[in-house]
Amino acid sequence: MKAPFRLLALGDPQLEGDTSLPNTTDEYFPTLWRLPSDLLHARDLGEGLATFRNASYEIVTQELPAKFRGLRKQVDLFGNDYYLAHIYRTLHLFTEPTHVTVLGDLLGSQWIDDEEFERRGWRFWHRVFRNGQKVGEEVTNEHTLENLGDHKDWDQRIINVVGNHDVGYAGDMTVERIERFERLFGRANWEVTFRLAPSSPAIEPETQLDPVLRLVILNSMNLDTPAKDRDLQSQTYKEMNEVIVRSRPVEDHTSGTILLTHIPLHKEAGICVDSPFFDFHSDEDGGGLKEQNHISYDAGKSILEGLYGMSGNPDAPGRGMGRNGIILTGHDHEGCDVYHHLPADKDMYARRWNATKWGDAKSLLDEPIPGIREITVRSMMGDFGGNAGLLSAWFDYDTGKWQFAYSTCSIGVQHIWWAVHVLVLVTMGFSAFAYFFIGRNTPQALHGGAEHRLVGNIIKEDAVVANSGSESVELGSRNTSLRQRTN
Repeated sequence: MKAPFRLLALGDPQLEGDTSLPNTTDEYFPTLWRLPSDLLHARDLGEGLATFRNASYEIVTQELPAKFRGLRKQVDLFGNDYYLAHIYRTLHLFTEPTHVTVLGDLLGSQWIDDEEFERRGWRFWHRVFRNGQKVGEEVTNEHTLENLGDHKDWDQRIINVVGNHDVGYAGDMTVERIERFERLFGRANWEVTFRLAPSSPAIEPETQLDPVLRLVILNSMNLDTPAKDRDLQSQTYKEMNEVIVRSRPVEDHTSGTILLTHIPLHKEAGICVDSPFFDFHSDEDGGGLKEQNHISYDAGKSILEGLYGMSGNPDAPGRGMGRNGIILTGHDHEGCDVYHHLPADKDMYARRWNATKWGDAKSLLDEPIPGIREITVRSMMGDFGGNAGLLSAWFDYDTGKWQFAYSTCSIGVQHIWWAVHVLVLVTMGFSAFAYFFIGRNTPQALHGGAEHRLVGNIIKEDAVVANSGSESVELGSRNTSLRQRTN
């Protein structure tokens, strides 16, 4: 039986555009256009020949290769759109997800102007995620509660998470960048709750609530400081606080929380490919946060202990074990899978959150310590194998908890996609050539004599007259009898 919630998770498509192309304002072959004028101004034949030789060398060694690289890049961008579309379309067809998310970095640069932003947005919706829909404001503007599976178009809605290449890190993020992202792709912070109805009598009376699954979409780019716009940062923390207020008590396990955000939580070096890293603008440029690989330890702690309510304090509600759930992030193109937990030290207040690779955390799952799994989804770009994540969630009525399962699927590097399509084009071209230039020149096609048609066992020869000297012989059309006529 299929899980009621099946999420197709895609990471970091990073659509490039005109910023990756050569300068389009440059004229084509400027040396060639200047050559006539340079030749006219040559003082003698020797200088003219030298000018022609130098110009030819520059055209062949510099301008032609530059134009070829520009053309190749344009073709590459065009093909990359459809390669990414192939990943989405194929996995959507075969996995039949109920929901789809893109975990940030939809586009390749936050520095592009509005016109280029619109062009890439058009490519996102009309090529890569064709027939996909932005999650509408009727869902994102207010916290909504709906029955899981009631709205069948959720599998066509794309839950877009904002990334640093979409709006910038905290030190670069502006209201204008957030507004244009939200206009094209949806809100940066929002929540929706899905109710699994009807209730099952297998649930104990004290937890007789319909199981619910919450999706929390969070802008993690401005969780850390210094931020360029503190009001934008306050909006993110306000959304986090509202999510906490709307949560069921931590001791109630009928709810599960799936956090979708871009930047991974803090972890020590060596756990994932990306190690902790922060960089800041100079004081002259405002001193804001310029780049980061993870959110800070304190920002991650606010998610683990605030959003999920985990403290490890046995005297706290739910014995400090917190809420059930899972975290999905992007940003680290290589991907990662870890288990965040508080070690069982004697000094409860001196404990710090640790991250262990998921494959090494099996023993920790049986210990009475709080923890949660974080999956950084590997990028769907061709250099990373065209990867996607598949998250399933279902409510286990025997344990009274939501269960989660995750797997990955790789479509293959982009070179395979290119090879297949180039082979198809070559085959189609050869077939067309064979039909138009070879098929029409065969002896059968060129034969213009008697038309022979086989009808049963009778040969018909239409209107064939053989003239020989003074007599003509007409071959009958049905009985092949000969009639001779003398002039």
